Parts: sequence; structure tokens; C-alpha cells
Amino acid sequence: MHNSFFSLTTRLLALCGLLLLIMALCGLLALAWGSSSGISLAKISETLQTLFCAKARDSVAAAIVWQVRLPRVVLAAVVGATLALGGLVFQALLRNPLAEPYILGVSGGSAIGAIIGILLGLSPFPGVTATAFVGSMTVLVLVLLLAAGVSARSAVSRDTLLLGGVMMNAFCGAVIMFLISVSQTAQVHHILFWLMGDFSVFSVEQLPVLLAVLPCFLIIFLMARPLNLLLLGRETAASLGTEVKRVSVLLLATTTLMVSIVVSQSGLVGFVGLVIPHIFRTLLGPDHRLLIPASILGGGSYMILCDLLARTLPAGGEMPVGIVTALVGAPLFIYLLWRSRR
Repeated sequence: MHNSFFSLTTRLLALCGLLLLIMALCGLLALAWGSSSGISLAKISETLQTLFCAKARDSVAAAIVWQVRLPRVVLAAVVGATLALGGLVFQALLRNPLAEPYILGVSGGSAIGAIIGILLGLSPFPGVTATAFVGSMTVLVLVLLLAAGVSARSAVSRDTLLLGGVMMNAFCGAVIMFLISVSQTAQVHHILFWLMGDFSVFSVEQLPVLLAVLPCFLIIFLMARPLNLLLLGRETAASLGTEVKRVSVLLLATTTLMVSIVVSQSGLVGFVGLVIPHIFRTLLGPDHRLLIPASILGGGSYMILCDLLARTLPAGGEMPVGIVTALVGAPLFIYLLWRSRR
């Protein structure tokens, strides 16, 4: 037993060390490479001096790094980590490899709530975040009720759950377009770009909002063992001492809250919760004690790179980061759906 514990601890430390190094490299690349300049060793060296040398922080380049690029990199890392972790939790709770916040409509519900909060003139935090949470929880409950046939004793069909989520996602999209079309607020009329995943308007002043997801990360990590047991089935997990209902409610509420926080700040970014857990589950196996930190760090690195592509690939301006994630995630979703029906 002790050998097994030390083996797991060693793997966890090695995994986290490697993924932290990868995230640091991705972050450095994103800080050094902008839409107006290419990448080079000299540019990377200049960025490192800007970050760690106080004398180099008075230049225009330093202002761009600290005021524009660094907050955006932090936002991308937190959004990627949150969505990847959210997908991992939903897949474990619902025992469906295709489940993730975007496909199940949870992100769409968050967006509806965020738009309503903006229309009401609420503050970004906690006002808009609270309305985003209510919207996402409403959609999640509706999807689960639909999949279970409104009966708590009914078994949740993965096909019904998936189709219900896709239907609610489409419905949320229609509601969003309706709210935008009838609104006279100029801010909401420009929200269409934000809904596709826009990190460009994020500022240093909004960084404290992202701290609210850290307790959610900790709660989910502490629930790694119950998540492992839930993979065996609810009856088996209950027989092994897991309070299935309480654990499920806690995880669903925690995951929905953290997804709502990032959606209210970044807009809709799809398929991250599908791509990252699938990759790490293939590499590491089903143990959530490894998958949770791997999804957090790997999701953050993935989103940093996607955002870097979104702001450097277009010749003029930038594209929403949701386009980049969809180009990767949609084909993978089709593949997983095809494989699940074999």
C-alpha cells in the first residue's frame, strides 16, 4: 500500500512538473509573440527581462506585456483549465465521454444569464457572474430531467442525454440571438463577437474575478476518489461508502459555478472539455487523481496556444478563439460519436 502511494505521488509530481513547464513555455511564447511582431530569441529574451527585471518595465513594450498580453494569457489559462476540468467532471458523473459544458448547453445557459445581467446593468462580478450561474444551472437541470424522463429512478440514457444537450444548446443559441436582436443597447449588439470566445477586452482590473475558480479546483481535486468510484456505477460506489447523491450535487454545482465564472468573462468557447480529458484519459488512464491536475494544466496550455493562433493567424486583427477550438474539437466530437455507436 505504501509503495502504491509513493508510486502515485511520484507520478503526480512528475506529471505536474512537466505540464507546468509546458504551460510556462506556452505562456512565454504568447507574451513574446504579438500580432504586430514575429517571434525570435531576441524577442523572448526581451520579454523575460520585462517580466523579471524592474528596470525594463518603463518601456512601451513592457506596458504591452504587463497591461495587455499578460492578463490575456492568464485569462486563457484559467478558461482552458476550467472548461477542461468541467468536461472531465461531466464525463465522469454522466458516464458519457461526449459530455462537456458546451455540448450539454451549460455554456449557452451561462451566456444567456450573462447577457441578461448586462441588460439589467449589473456589475461584472458578482452580478453578471450570478446571472450566468443561474442560467447554466437551469439548463443543466432541464437536460438532466429530459434525459431521465423527469423520473429520479429512470436510468439516464447517454444518447438521450447527448441529444437533449444538443437541443438545449440550439435553443440557447436562439434565445441569445433573440436577446441581441431586440436589445437597443450598443454593448449587447457587439456581444456577438464575444459569444464566440473573445479575450481581447479582458483587463488587469478583472483578474481578481478569476480567483473565484480556485476553490472550485480544490473541491473537485478532493473529490477525485469518489469520481473514480462513480466510474464503477452508482450502486457500486454507494456500496463502497460514497454518498452518491451528495457528491453528485456538490460536483455539479461546483462545476457549473466555475464554468459560469469563466463564460461571463470570456464568452462561449467550445469543445475544450471534450478534447483535453480525452487526450489525457488516453495517456494516463481513468484515475482522476492524475486526470484532474492534468486537465487543469493541460487545458490551460491548450487554450493559451489556441488564443495565440487566434490573434496571430489573421493578417489584420484577430479571430474569436472559439473558432480555433471548434476546428480542433468538432472533428474529434464526430469521431467519438462514431466510435461510441460501433
